[in-house]
Amino acid sequence: MLRALIGFFALFSLALVLVGSESGSQAEYIGGTESQVQTNCSGVLNAVDEVFFTFSSKQVQMRIPYERINLLEYGQKVNGRIVEAILISPLFLMSKRRDHYLTVGFEDNDGKQQALVFKVSKNGIRTILVSLEAKTGQLVRYQDEEARKGGKD
Repeated sequence: MLRALIGFFALFSLALVLVGSESGSQAEYIGGTESQVQTNCSGVLNAVDEVFFTFSSKQVQMRIPYERINLLEYGQKVNGRIVEAILISPLFLMSKRRDHYLTVGFEDNDGKQQALVFKVSKNGIRTILVSLEAKTGQLVRYQDEEARKGGKD
């Protein structure tokens, strides 16, 4: 009986860890006004905290209060796979890869406007957009109709 309880709690703990790890979205900091974060820094975006939107990586932890966020913009960039088509197969010309970008504008502690641009995982963008809209009260601006479809599908 004791062994069964220990096994149950071990599985329960593992489930909690797995659920907690899905709360963020893989992202890469592409650029912006934040000098403490290096360009192309990979990490996790998270919008589940009650007060802060966060970007966490091995090098840096950024926390932005939702109340200071005043711009949310989402866009996609479609890349034709020309290099792959030349090197591997012409069939790559028919496939396209979409990169997903999130821009977050906010006012810093000194009252200055700041901006962060992230390349975001396709699998996590919808959750991040919905959470940010709900917690900031800002509507996401979509760069075009394709981005609107990608952010809501």
